[in-house]
Amino acid sequence: MNKTLFEEKWKVIRGLLNARWDLMVEYDLLKVDKADVKFDKFVTLLQVKYGYTRQKGKEEIAKLWAEYEAKQK
Repeated sequence: MNKTLFEEKWKVIRGLLNARWDLMVEYDLLKVDKADVKFDKFVTLLQVKYGYTRQKGKEEIAKLWAEYEAKQK
């Protein structure tokens, strides 16, 4: 998933987060809402909350989106 798609689909992604990343609280998500580059802010939060590398964070976001798209078909 690239940054542009993430930015466009942030509201959908935001609704999917609790099932996968339950350490993300509303306060964290508000930080992402306000960020200029939501993708980078969210990846940083994954690093802080879950100890992911940047690459692992990006891969996990891509997995989440792929699962969502598969369910939509």
